[in-house]
Order: sequence, then C-alpha cells, then structure tokens
Amino acid sequence: MKKDYTKLADDIVSYVGGQENVISLYHCITRLRFKLKDTSIAKVNKDKIEKLTGVLSVVEANGQFQVVIGSDVSDVFQTILANYHIKNALDNTEADDVESDKTGNIVIRFFNTLSAIFNPIIIALAGAGMLKALLVVFTTYHLLSNQDSTYKILAAAGNSVFYFLPLFLAISAARIFKANMFISLAIVASLLEPNFVSMVVKNGTTVDFFGIPTVLMGYSGTVIPAIIAIYVYAHLEKLLKKFIPKSMEIFALSLVALIIMVPLTVLVIGPIGVMLGDGLGNAMNFISGESGLLAGLLIGGGWTFLVMMGIHWGVVPIMVNNLALHGYDTLRPMIAAATFASAGVALGVFLKSRNKETKGLALSSLLPALLGGITEPIVYGLSVKYKKPLIAQVIVGGLVGAFMGALQVKAIVYVFPALTTLPAFFGPTFIYYGIGITVAFFGTALLTYLLGLGEADQDLSSDSLSVALPLRGDVIPLSDVNDPVFSTLAMGNGFAIYPETGDILAPITGEVITVFPTGHAFGIRSALGTELLVHIGLNTVDLSKGTFNISVKKGDKVKKGQQIGTVNLAEIKEKNYDPTTMVIFTNGVKEQTLVVLDQSKNDITSVISKDAIERDGK
Repeated sequence: MKKDYTKLADDIVSYVGGQENVISLYHCITRLRFKLKDTSIAKVNKDKIEKLTGVLSVVEANGQFQVVIGSDVSDVFQTILANYHIKNALDNTEADDVESDKTGNIVIRFFNTLSAIFNPIIIALAGAGMLKALLVVFTTYHLLSNQDSTYKILAAAGNSVFYFLPLFLAISAARIFKANMFISLAIVASLLEPNFVSMVVKNGTTVDFFGIPTVLMGYSGTVIPAIIAIYVYAHLEKLLKKFIPKSMEIFALSLVALIIMVPLTVLVIGPIGVMLGDGLGNAMNFISGESGLLAGLLIGGGWTFLVMMGIHWGVVPIMVNNLALHGYDTLRPMIAAATFASAGVALGVFLKSRNKETKGLALSSLLPALLGGITEPIVYGLSVKYKKPLIAQVIVGGLVGAFMGALQVKAIVYVFPALTTLPAFFGPTFIYYGIGITVAFFGTALLTYLLGLGEADQDLSSDSLSVALPLRGDVIPLSDVNDPVFSTLAMGNGFAIYPETGDILAPITGEVITVFPTGHAFGIRSALGTELLVHIGLNTVDLSKGTFNISVKKGDKVKKGQQIGTVNLAEIKEKNYDPTTMVIFTNGVKEQTLVVLDQSKNDITSVISKDAIERDGK
C-alpha cells in the first residue's frame, strides 16, 4: 500500500508561509528546495518544520529554504505540486527561480552556484557512470569484447552523458544564470559539432578565423568552458534585449548571440576554461600526490559538514574534470570513507539505542546508505541529533580518508560510493578501497557504540524507561506510597524513593518545564519528549519555601545526574511529613517495566514494575 504524504506536504507548505509565499520549488536527491518571497520568522516557522515526522532537518543556503526529507523526497514533492499551485522551478526556462545566493563570501557563493548547476544532472551522471564501470568489469573478465556490437551499444549509453556533458551543463547553467535555455544549448553545441571537432587534431591545434590565429581545444566531457560561456551569454542577452526590438527578437536575438558567442567561446572562453579545468585538476592531483594522507584526512573527516551546508555537490565538477582529464579520480574514494562512516553510525546506533523509534530510524537509513550512498537521513536523523555519532564518523572517516589518499586509491568513473557501485573502483587500488570502506563502516559502528548516544541510548521507549534517581535512597513501588493519588497511578506510572540524602539530581537530560513555587516538585522533558515529574514528600506543599532549594528554573537545560538543588530532609521528618519522593512519567507511560539507573550507586540497577521490585536479580 502506497504511503500517503498529504499531511506532511500540507504541514510543510503551511509552515513555509503557504503557497502564496513560495516562488518556486524543486528537489534534489534528499531535499525539497524552496525559493521563498519572505523567509522571516514572522512568515516561516522553521522550528515546527524541523519537528515534523518525516523531516530530518532544515538548511538555509544557496538562496533556498531546503527541507531535508531523505529518500521520500520525490513523493513529497509530487504531492505538493499536485495539491498546490506552486511552480516547479525546473519547468521554468527563464530560471528566475533557481538563482544563486547573493550573500556569503565568494567561495561559498561559487560552490553554491556549482551545486545548483550540477544538482539536476547528478542522477544521469551516476547512472551512466555505473554502466561504464560494469562494462570495464565485463571486458576485464572477458564476458564481453569491446569489438562486439552489444558492447558498443551499451558503451554509447554509458558514454553519452560524459561526452555531451557540456550540453547538459548549458541547459542547467541557463536556468541558474537566467538565460534562454535553447540559445545557450546552441552556443555550447557548436563546440561538439562534427565540422568543428574534425579540425581539432589535438588540443592546441591552431587555425585561422578572419585572420585571427585561433587555438582549438576538444570540449567533450569538459565542465568549466560551458559554464563560463553561458555566464557570459546571460549578461550579453540582457544587453541585447535592450536594443533588439520585440518584433525582431524571435530571430535576431539568437542570430546575434550565435555570431558573437560562438567565436568568443572558441577564441577566448573555451581555451581559458580548458586551462582552468586542467589547472584545477592538476592542482588537486598535486595536493593528493604530495600529501594524499592530509588531503584524505580533511576530505574524509570534513565531507559530512559540506553535506550539512548543502554545498557538497559543488565538488562534483572537480571529480568529473579529473575523470575527463586523467581517466581517474582520487577524491571519490576519500569521500567514500565519509559515506561508509555514516553508514557505520546507523549500525552503531541500532546496536546501542534502547529506543524503538531510534532503532527503527537507524535500520531504515542503513540500506539506502550502503546500497545507494544516500547518507543525509543518517547525518541529520542520528549524527547531528545525538552528536557523539558525529564525532565517531568524523574521526573514522578522516583516518580512512587519509589511508585512501596516502595509497592513491582511484575511481575510474563517477558514481555514488556504495556497495552496488564497487565496479567503479576496479583496478590496482581496489583492494585498498575494499579495506578502507570496511574499516570505515565497522570502525565507526564500534566507536559509535563505545561513545554511546548520551541521553539517547538511555531514553524512553514505549516499553522501558531509563533514569537516574533524583535522590539517593531505597526504591519502592508506587503501590507502597501512602497516598492514593500516586499509589493508584492516577497521575501516571513511575516509582518512588525513600531518600537518604538531600542532594537533588536531574533524573534525565532535558529541559526544565516547571518548578513549583515552593520547590517541592519540578518537571523535566527529554529531547525525545519524555515528561517526568519529581514530587518530593507527601503534602510538602504546606512547608516553607526554605525547606527546598532548587537552583534551576523553567526553560533551563539540565543533564542527567547534575545536582539541581537540595532538600532539608531532617526538617521534613521533624514536622512529621513523609519524605517519600515520587518520580512520575506524565505523558502516557503504561504499566510496563521501568529500568531505573541509580548513578549514585553505579553497580545497582533497580527494575520497577507495578507490584514488585527486583534488585540485581534478587
């Protein structure tokens, strides 16, 4: 049965300010990318969007309001378009929707622009790259001959995206730079036209153009020339529209554009673009060659943060250019270290967590990471949320990336790192790649397990709850409390303590949601929504405020085991009040087993049920 995304779609649109606040929308592999009229907090409720079930995170970058969904993003996107009058940005040939952010430093803006250009092309690149990798395996093991017609047909399919990559880039760049898509395509297509290609004996071949010596380059598979050419044309188009009458624009605009831009691209833009691309590729390979260990450490450890900023696609041109220039790329294996480290987080969290929902999220996000290289559900749903897993994946990802870089591990085509794309790394360094991703996966899982999840691995599921005792003493069941409000579980399930000392500790990590004026009771809510009430003594609301000294207030953050106050137990007993302290879970905990960890007695675990107490199995 197909999942219904209507409620999620409705909530997202509502919290971004309604359809009237949306200029346009498109999506990449894991994110809805909104362009909004007004992004102020008065119009957009970012906090509520982040709390929606089905939303992993919200990122504001590249002039976009990005809602990270994960593998269901396409379904949510289609539901929004079906139910609302919202423009699909990728249907807009004038591209006034998908524009680069004008804020931030020049480096961030540059990568944001590259990211926006490459996003729509990634899916075609990845599929074609995988097909090329499989053909390498087939020919290596003599399953196919490169002279067979079958091979040639499949090779044409695999090579198509890479050979005609400048055309794909022309279309995408036209959207970003607000130029006419089809004129842009015509300009770049001239560089791949057979008459032009036949003149390029080799890069650097010189011909004559109206007496001007012209250095020719091969542009198949290149990245930078097409992007620069369309950037320049976008500005030229705006200028031409000021002078060309509307009645003549249908033919004159493209005529003048082709006459100006094609020679300009061949004479100046193209050669400069090729040299920039070659220089960038050579620089990256020089850095990798001179200090592959350092490069791998930075990329393997830092890739997750590029993903979090949403600019990781901006690195794609470098990898594609490396493949076109050298026939291999050393960056992708370093990135694979981060990918498999993220997958390791999912395994580690699954093994460590006691929370059913957390375990379910970890398990459901593990397969997309291992089989498709999609890690954002893990990054936002587990690593960032619980923080310690993020530390684990950065450490192990960096170390494995350094290993990959030091040994110059290579990818032979562009793919997403995953178990299904292993053929893309086929070659002399494949054994090191296999070792690297195995260590990244299992090493991160182990480190995640050892570091733990903080509050998360002890937090409450529907079946069991884990807390520290707020007061040191003997644990008793609520049924033994001398007050029917508590003993009948009218206020909720929980347990009670007959306290021995007066130091008050926070029983769980979370936010203080209430402190009674007298200080005799307080409530805390954990990050996962567990609400817990601590009530010190019976009828102690009648005592003077000085009996209880609570050092926290509503809204404060506390950590489990942190001292948050004191109580004068001697005074309570002298005035003939019962000091029994109740710990009540107030938001729907059923009469099921409660696991209570007493941090003041590290070796003691008390298991409380409705009618019985067991301590260390006794």
